[in-house]
Amino acid sequence: MADGTADGMADDMTDGAAVRARYDAEMRLGARPEGPGAVVERAGRVVRHSTPGLGWNAVLWSDLTSQTADAAIAEQVAYFAGRGADEFEWKLYGHDGPADLGARLVRAGLVPGPPETLMVARVADLAARSVADGPALPEGVTLVPVTDAAGVGMMMAAHEAAFGESQPRLHHQILTRLTEEPDTLAAVVAMAAGRPVSAARIEMPAGASFAGLWGGGTAPEWRGRGIYRALVAHRARIAAARGIRWLQVDASDQSRPILERLGFEVLGVTTPYVWTAAE
Repeated sequence: MADGTADGMADDMTDGAAVRARYDAEMRLGARPEGPGAVVERAGRVVRHSTPGLGWNAVLWSDLTSQTADAAIAEQVAYFAGRGADEFEWKLYGHDGPADLGARLVRAGLVPGPPETLMVARVADLAARSVADGPALPEGVTLVPVTDAAGVGMMMAAHEAAFGESQPRLHHQILTRLTEEPDTLAAVVAMAAGRPVSAARIEMPAGASFAGLWGGGTAPEWRGRGIYRALVAHRARIAAARGIRWLQVDASDQSRPILERLGFEVLGVTTPYVWTAAE
């Protein structure tokens, strides 16, 4: 993978390789820090993101070979362990080398999560398809913007209903971003009869042409009724108002068909490999 910036790269959705190269250059190689105290730095042929406390720690980009991969992995494990991090994520993309990088990460003690599909849509195309106009919500469901700690608490209740687990780290990260860097994040909760049944956010790094869509999980009894699509449309309107060019999603198998119908295109596959400190 060549070093570089996004300047001058094509944004024609018919050229998926060019769009992916732009994404790699801007959002991985040229990533911005997420949250107060966060640092993005180049360490040899790796770009990593580190944050104190419960913030997100990750390897975002790498350009490794079979001769250099094992040493680079060991260096990152040592780095995050030395910082006292309790975990970090290595975001492995299908086009990253070497071909057996995933197996090497496993041998180093990292555990793979479910693969996700990297999908992208141009905001202008979504508007042209009337996606941003939004479908009607089910009767009795309303979207409530998240603006304070109480709203973040409702988000976490919706996530727990959707995924069956509490997420204190995510709670901390969203609340910190909302408090300290509110222009980089917008979040919303879908409410039904006073109960949060779905939640989602859009993360908008300063100066970036890509924004990421995250969350969108819905309580089982409310699935298949258009809430997820409505949350995508809501966030597409926010992106359009901000002048953001692209929306990006790491889609689950459940979300991918919906996003394809909305006009998102597949750029590849990404798998999170997570290292956890020994207790």
